[in-house]
Amino acid sequence: MSPLLSRIADHLPFTWVDGPGNRIVFFFQGCNFDCVACHNPQTIPLQSVHAHTWSIDEVLDRIRASMPYITGVTVSGGEATLQHEFVAQLFSRIHTEREFAHLTTFVDSNGHVTPDVWDELTPVTDGVMVDLKALDDDLHRQLTGQSNELVLASIRHLARLGLLYETRLLLMPEVNDSDEQLQAVGAWLMAVDPEMRVKINHFHAHGTRAPARDWAEADDERKDRNRAALLAAGVENLC
Repeated sequence: MSPLLSRIADHLPFTWVDGPGNRIVFFFQGCNFDCVACHNPQTIPLQSVHAHTWSIDEVLDRIRASMPYITGVTVSGGEATLQHEFVAQLFSRIHTEREFAHLTTFVDSNGHVTPDVWDELTPVTDGVMVDLKALDDDLHRQLTGQSNELVLASIRHLARLGLLYETRLLLMPEVNDSDEQLQAVGAWLMAVDPEMRVKINHFHAHGTRAPARDWAEADDERKDRNRAALLAAGVENLC
């Protein structure tokens, strides 16, 4: 039987911003969102001549090269769950082979994932980070090209399973960061799990797609106001 192959746009041998501890991150090719503010638009197409075609053994070789420096493996994108069969087999190898026993397995996802895919991944996944672009469905469609129905369902589902490491909010001034919007988002998240970890990612225009390059960036005063709005909604585990 032919080995299962992945399409991977790139990888970082070492990072501390894609999950807990020091991690190696693989950015899978292909995304089911078309985000206006995407900083990695080259990862959106399902196929790319620039993407690597790697087997699980080839990915594991790269993990071995980073082993002295890492505590875990994160799959990101693009949207890694579009290649969930590969991710499930990769994570299974990491969890069952002794040399990788100290590594945790995390998924960084846009949340546009059906429950059956999560059910395939959760037995071999230690944590998931989900991006929530907007609670309002119309605004979410404007920002991503898709409804947020599956995103909200993923947050609820993963929280019930105890696998939601954090929900990430990409905040864009005058787009999705008004006090009213953030208090609504915070209240919704706290209704799912009052102890949920919520991470703010502030928008940066540099490196984004052309339609968003002239969007404003938050100054320190606005960042403080964003935090205050979420705290007022009851978000305590805010980072």
